[in-house]
Amino acid sequence: MSKGEAGNPLPAGALWTMVPSEVPSLIKPSLAAALFASALAAGACSAEPQQQAPARPQGTEPAARSQGAAAPAGTAQGPATTGTPPFTITPVADFDAPWAMTFLPDRRMLVTEKKGDMLLVAADGGQRRTVATIPVDSAGQGGLMDVVLAPDFGRSKRVYFSYSAACETGGKRVVLARAMLDLQPGGERLRSIEAIFRGDPCVEGDGHYSGRIAFSPDGRSLFFTNGERQKFAPAQDKAATLGKVLRLTLDGKPAPGNPLATQGFNPATWSYGHRNLLGIAFDASGNLWEQEMGPKGGDEINLIVAGRNYGWPNASNGSHYDGRDIPDHVASDGYEAPKVWWNPVISPGGLMIYSGTMFPQWRGDAFIGGLSSQALVRVDLNGTSASKGDQWPMGARIREVEQGPDGAIWLLEDGGRGSGGRLLKLTAPR
Repeated sequence: MSKGEAGNPLPAGALWTMVPSEVPSLIKPSLAAALFASALAAGACSAEPQQQAPARPQGTEPAARSQGAAAPAGTAQGPATTGTPPFTITPVADFDAPWAMTFLPDRRMLVTEKKGDMLLVAADGGQRRTVATIPVDSAGQGGLMDVVLAPDFGRSKRVYFSYSAACETGGKRVVLARAMLDLQPGGERLRSIEAIFRGDPCVEGDGHYSGRIAFSPDGRSLFFTNGERQKFAPAQDKAATLGKVLRLTLDGKPAPGNPLATQGFNPATWSYGHRNLLGIAFDASGNLWEQEMGPKGGDEINLIVAGRNYGWPNASNGSHYDGRDIPDHVASDGYEAPKVWWNPVISPGGLMIYSGTMFPQWRGDAFIGGLSSQALVRVDLNGTSASKGDQWPMGARIREVEQGPDGAIWLLEDGGRGSGGRLLKLTAPR
């Protein structure tokens, strides 16, 4: 493949409160975490050939472009950071095509492998146990994907995860599931596994499932990414969940108060016009950040705003793989532009916003795994603005980035160098 994968404008610095049938009135970001609940109550490209880009679906046309208009605010990629990385790298374990990880309160980890195994791994990586084997369709970019603990995990022991599956009627889809993690010594396993949401519609192909999970700051809703499955048009299709950021209840139903439900969209839709969304995370102020793979060029990090259209496939700072142009984001096009984009690409895989103390200089910044770029990428976040920070060469494809309980940064490689995919721990140099 070519790169990584074998409304009215809101004022800067503002978040929303939901008002029925409109998007949205405003609150200060510093209040976001505290007011999130009341606000809602108020209202990796693929190795397979790319599909031919379709005509723009009717009803999704943006405002007319101004010829020669300046590009919107945003930051393109600078050169990779050189010199000695400001961290010590310690290999901890090796896996078979790992995809995601999350930490338990006792510092053990859950790690997903593409083929469908979910592993419980000791804090030092020395021991592991398969707690579930999920029946997945692992062709292409498919497999067992994200894993995240429920906000009330200490009480409920619930774990949420995503995977790709074949549909009984043909085609494939992304699935969101949950289960209980039984931690009885010697009998650790997932039980009561249930699929709670399925992407719609089912389509042919093995790419752009996305499947990343993030819980809202108040713990009452769940954000789930659905890629456009390399089909272009679904990202602008009101009925489809493909090419969307979705907001769901903890039971997998469309969350009440979603901004586009009264406009004919699938009621789970939070934002649309996305391509392949392989990272999503909230910052400490309640801003929701998302990163996604562009086509040939144009990888993005976006600030996700309720009800906004992010442009794909009608606007992108990249081009089609056959060389055909895609109109760049410009200020007058009616689409929400990325805060940062990359040309050449980084092929982003995994997103973490750092909140630890081991690297205080990076607190509040975003970290992205680079697949084709074989890098760890840092992005400076400043309120609702973002700019490129560092890009450290890592010598292998980085699939996942997580923060450990002690503030260390943990990475999962995507295989290579004689490894199925190493787990690495990054600590501050002594």
